[in-house]
Amino acid sequence: MATVNKNLSEYDKNTLPNAKDFRFGIVVSEWNETITEGLCKGAIEALLENQVPAHHIVRWNVPGSFELIYGSKKMLQTQNVDAVIAIGCVIQGQTKHFDFVCEGVTQGIKDLNVQTDIPVIFCVLTDNTMQQSIDRSGGIHGNKGTEAAIAAIKMAYIRQQASFTHQVDNQHLLTSGALQIENLPLELKE
Repeated sequence: MATVNKNLSEYDKNTLPNAKDFRFGIVVSEWNETITEGLCKGAIEALLENQVPAHHIVRWNVPGSFELIYGSKKMLQTQNVDAVIAIGCVIQGQTKHFDFVCEGVTQGIKDLNVQTDIPVIFCVLTDNTMQQSIDRSGGIHGNKGTEAAIAAIKMAYIRQQASFTHQVDNQHLLTSGALQIENLPLELKE
């Protein structure tokens, strides 16, 4: 498994952009609530740890993982957020339902990222067992919610920088992702 040798909660705070002015939406599935609450807790703690004010975090609950798509869409349309984190958990059962839900949610979140200008972070566990989900929602492998919050901060920053580069003439993105504005001679501006 991809998380066997990785702790999902570990990150270098010094490599993250300043997040104090960003607003985040979190849409949480009520299905497999023990797991999704652990994921949500990890996400909120990471956002707060990175200077996001509590009043800049909007949380909505939806009944299940499939409903994350609609909840995220409405969050994007109504809450003036810089990124949305969609949190869910689907555990393999004995029917094909698992496959249909996982595929539908994955494609739906992907579609929101293609169709809108605000990033939606996929934080949906699709595990074979409850123990695997426990291990990834604050257990031995850390917390996927933490990882999703860090991804949300990075994507909100990318969105901000991309928007800024369209508004400013004569700029260059450094390899670090920071924006450098230069005053070029008039003959070089075009």
